[in-house]
Amino acid sequence: MYQPPHFREDSLAVQHALMRAHPLGLLVTLGSAGLVANPVPFVLDAAPSACGTLRAHLSRANPQWQDFDASQEALVVFQGPETYITPSWYAAKREHGKVVPTWNYAIVQAYGRMRVIDDPDWLLQQITAITDAQEGAQPEPWAVSDAPAPFVTAQLKGIVGVEIEINRIEGKWKVSQNRSEADRLGVAAGLRSSQDDASQRMADLVDARGALPVG
Repeated sequence: MYQPPHFREDSLAVQHALMRAHPLGLLVTLGSAGLVANPVPFVLDAAPSACGTLRAHLSRANPQWQDFDASQEALVVFQGPETYITPSWYAAKREHGKVVPTWNYAIVQAYGRMRVIDDPDWLLQQITAITDAQEGAQPEPWAVSDAPAPFVTAQLKGIVGVEIEINRIEGKWKVSQNRSEADRLGVAAGLRSSQDDASQRMADLVDARGALPVG
């Protein structure tokens, strides 16, 4: 990933927080016909390795779990908040007009070799973990155990597990750090004037990162 120094995010804790907040990762592997990509919800376990381990499941009908080069790294892309930034928000537009549109975003890319796990007990633990993580905020959380056991057993036969021990990870927070303070204030104000949640979250990132030193 292209990484200007002022956009890099090397804190593993910050990277992991984004991955947990946005668990639907884009799983990219190399297959016999070239690159293959599928959106897959992941569970992140920080303990087993230095950078963490990702666990997920794929439909048994999905050929990605069979047709991938195990000698090559898989890539999982976790997309955080992202928004278009209009140059109309920049103070510089009114000062000299030498401005262009851009896009702000926060993103994490995790790399590691993928292995397939076809074990019912492992799969039950995995679907329970991803379900509990997402249901926790619900007024009446649903649990895997709420479904009839024979039904769950039958469903497990239709999926296979995948596990990726992360051996390298990159974070990039492109949130207007390269702009002047006046421009950053304008961006944050413009974003907050929007009603959508993505703009509000991006405004928070612009405010939080604006005071950080560049480089």
